Amino acid sequence: MHVYRFIISGKVQGVFYRKHIQQMASLGQIPGYVRNLPDGTVEVVAALHDDQLEDFLTILRNGSPMSRVDDITREIIDDQDDIIFDGFEIRY
Repeated sequence: MHVYRFIISGKVQGVFYRKHIQQMASLGQIPGYVRNLPDGTVEVVAALHDDQLEDFLTILRNGSPMSRVDDITREIIDDQDDIIFDGFEIRY
């Protein structure tokens, strides 16, 4: 299992993108969080098994019905000491 940090750009704020991602991740019992960033992008941090990555990327790409995803960047977070997950939540 790895903890990934995704940055999603496009029309992803004000279109229920965070709520949609939270609902889909909770259905899949994926721990993590989603939050808006000041620059208009959305950050998603999720703990994923290798076999979950592609399906989760599809969820991020598809987004909510009113969203439009232009780009997704991802990185593996190595220093996980301060990351505590209690389900999948929307952070503000």
